[in-house]
Amino acid sequence: MANKVIIPNNWQPRSYQLPLWNYLERGGKRAVAVWHRRSGKDSTAINWTAAQAVQTPGLYWHMAPTQRQVRKIVWDNIDSAGRRIIDQAFPPQIRNKVNDQEMKIELVNGSIWQCVGSDNYNSLVGANPRGVVFSEYSIADPAAWDYIRPILAENNGWALFIYTPRGRNHGLRLYEMAQHSEGWFSELLTVDDTRAINMTAIEAERSAGMDDDMIQQEFYCSFATAVRGSYYGKTIVDMEKREQITSVPYDPKHPVTTAWDLGYGDSTAIVFCQTVGRELRVIDYYEASGVSLAHYAQVLKDKGYLYHEHILPHDADSGSLQTGMTTRQILTDMGIKPCRVLPRTDIQDGIQAVRMFLPSVYIDSKKCARLLDALKQYQRVWDDKMQDYKQSPLHDWSSHGADAMRYLAQGYREPKHNTAWQQVNNRRPAYADMTYQLT
Repeated sequence: MANKVIIPNNWQPRSYQLPLWNYLERGGKRAVAVWHRRSGKDSTAINWTAAQAVQTPGLYWHMAPTQRQVRKIVWDNIDSAGRRIIDQAFPPQIRNKVNDQEMKIELVNGSIWQCVGSDNYNSLVGANPRGVVFSEYSIADPAAWDYIRPILAENNGWALFIYTPRGRNHGLRLYEMAQHSEGWFSELLTVDDTRAINMTAIEAERSAGMDDDMIQQEFYCSFATAVRGSYYGKTIVDMEKREQITSVPYDPKHPVTTAWDLGYGDSTAIVFCQTVGRELRVIDYYEASGVSLAHYAQVLKDKGYLYHEHILPHDADSGSLQTGMTTRQILTDMGIKPCRVLPRTDIQDGIQAVRMFLPSVYIDSKKCARLLDALKQYQRVWDDKMQDYKQSPLHDWSSHGADAMRYLAQGYREPKHNTAWQQVNNRRPAYADMTYQLT
């Protein structure tokens, strides 16, 4: 009897955590918990997962935006009682092996619980999780859920999304969807709902330099504020207020320009833009990884657009060691032409170009949803030592869309609407298997 252990181990859900816990315990499979800072989101999720892992052998993930972040907030973290979180949730009596490097615990019944990052979800190909916690989902790569969703649907697994808001991005869309979807639990809890933090503590945060927008976001779960440290977040918020983020259909009477961020072993992002009258319109966006240039060439052809030109970053003129050909040459041979390669410029100059470019642009809210999320999320690096932001941008999932927009802002040239273009447009076939260069 001395080795007997009860799971959850020395932990009980607080009263405001019970609706979520009870929903999951009754067999709920999809849950969104938008809870304020220090409400015990990760603690609740980890203890729920531990209980599930003991009852049902399988693979379980706790996924944060990055590998580094999940190590900090979960694997190496210590709770308010001075206990290491993983020791509290997974006591030695139920463990078989612990792998610190891979942040993985194997239980005696064969279950595996692991901390992973959404920034590296492609490396998880082939795994078959039964339950996944998406921690800080509002700043994670939303593509990770798109990848994991069919796996959980097939094996009847569960997904729990826990986060505080980070602007009007994919976190808000998921919460709103869950509110109106059968089979989903959704809940938004502020400090007024939980009483877990008193006003004295909040005022102490204010006195320490936390501004009102951040207090509204962190403690009152406001989706209205921009991501802290974001280069373009406030600009996008202003564009939303001016209704520049809306339905922006393709106009076949006007050519399309594309701007590319080329990924070598990483994502490639393409922004599609056209000028209609006096309006500059971003009508479409595409991003993928792990595929060849031929894939992107086919995507452009399948879109059915007529193209003016394709803007590529400076390294598109660097030759491949394998073929000796440049990216520009390869795309041109595939019919993606004309391609124009931008000179190398300082990244801060490019960021400033985007800031000047965006206020005059209309962006399609649906086709460019991931691009908009990237622009809102794209931010400066936080310096823990100096407790301030560095001037350099953080490289994460949002960088690809933001870089493609940077190249568009720096390189876009309005097409000349001359007679040659009009003749091309008039004889445009039902399928667009070609591009046209205007003179």
